[in-house]
Amino acid sequence: MDPLDVIQNFGEELQKGLFHPDDSVKILTISQVGRVVEDPVAVREILNTPELLRQIVYCIAAEKIAVAKEAIQSLSRIAQSPEGLEVLLAGNLLIDLKNVMVKSDIIRYRVYELLVNISSKSVDSLNYCVNSGLISEMIGELTGNDVLVRATCIEMVTSLAHTQHGRQYLADSDPFSSFYLPGFVKFFGNLAMVDSPQQICEQYPAFIEKVFSMAEGQDPTLFGVAVDTIAILGSNVEGKLVLQKAGSHFQRGLNRIGHQIKNAPTEMRIRCLDAVSSLLFLQPEQQTEDLLRMTESWFSSLSNQPLELFRSISTQPFPDLHCGALRVFTAIANQPWAQQEMLASPGFMEYMVDRSVEPDKASKEAKYELVKALVNSKTAAEIFGNQHYLRLRAYMLEGPYYVKAISTTAVEGAE
Repeated sequence: MDPLDVIQNFGEELQKGLFHPDDSVKILTISQVGRVVEDPVAVREILNTPELLRQIVYCIAAEKIAVAKEAIQSLSRIAQSPEGLEVLLAGNLLIDLKNVMVKSDIIRYRVYELLVNISSKSVDSLNYCVNSGLISEMIGELTGNDVLVRATCIEMVTSLAHTQHGRQYLADSDPFSSFYLPGFVKFFGNLAMVDSPQQICEQYPAFIEKVFSMAEGQDPTLFGVAVDTIAILGSNVEGKLVLQKAGSHFQRGLNRIGHQIKNAPTEMRIRCLDAVSSLLFLQPEQQTEDLLRMTESWFSSLSNQPLELFRSISTQPFPDLHCGALRVFTAIANQPWAQQEMLASPGFMEYMVDRSVEPDKASKEAKYELVKALVNSKTAAEIFGNQHYLRLRAYMLEGPYYVKAISTTAVEGAE
């Protein structure tokens, strides 16, 4: 049936369908409205039926998620025309949207999802959403205390940044300059991995500046966010080069991470250890002279004697810390400079093949991954020499859980 005929002849039935107790009828009704609004003539009829639109807005709060999704989809289509934007976001329906939002966190985020859908279509669409006040309200939720709400908000803001005009809006609003927003820092860190670390850091210099100021500050929450973000940035070569380019800012950040590895509470020490693993790891094909010099320099910036620092942590009776330190060794195990440091450290090679220091399953597996990384390195045999290399290889071949058999001799007559 022609969309215009549907709205002109069955408008009353459509409204009744939205009040029907059966959710499948509601879904069918809303989908028909979605079909009608795609017709440039029929959409005008829909826009002149405010009660129908109002009820679709309230369907966002439906208990059944399928009804809410269909409502969001239809309203997104309505907003694709300038007239639809005006009706939905500049008139009485905006009041209805705000009334729906207060029902619960879940429903509020459904409205945010609708706004992000609309905003992604064009600059004009984004401007309507911004002028409604709801976009700034959404961004403001990044400062909230509820971790789950913040995480959902970060996802929404990330979606907003998938378009060029969305990213430009976020840059122009400069959320870093006025107040601390750990959520925004996390968001830009994740965006850098999806997009390009260099591009994001060049386009939004306030982001990287905020990361380093948080890394140097005294607030443990902000420091933790900075460490996690540095780890994300440094997980690929492009991000490592961006960090290296930051010069003394990053060096101070490394010094602070090294200090926290020694002195912070356990949970923060583990986060710092994992960040160091991410920063220092290089695939074999990435190991140019410049990058190897860079990772060696970073390692040296963590402490006066970084190898001994991580070795001392790896002998502590706390499995999470123990394994975190082993992961750092594994991250650098295939780099020649690290192998030379390991060989030069008294007792280190013996520690590597000593199974008695790994008390639990996770520790045994972490040690095994380290030994395997060393054995599989192209430079290990030459640097370590035959004796050490063959012992490491034997350890690897025996597997992570090998227990040496203890032979016993039976004595005749003994009880």
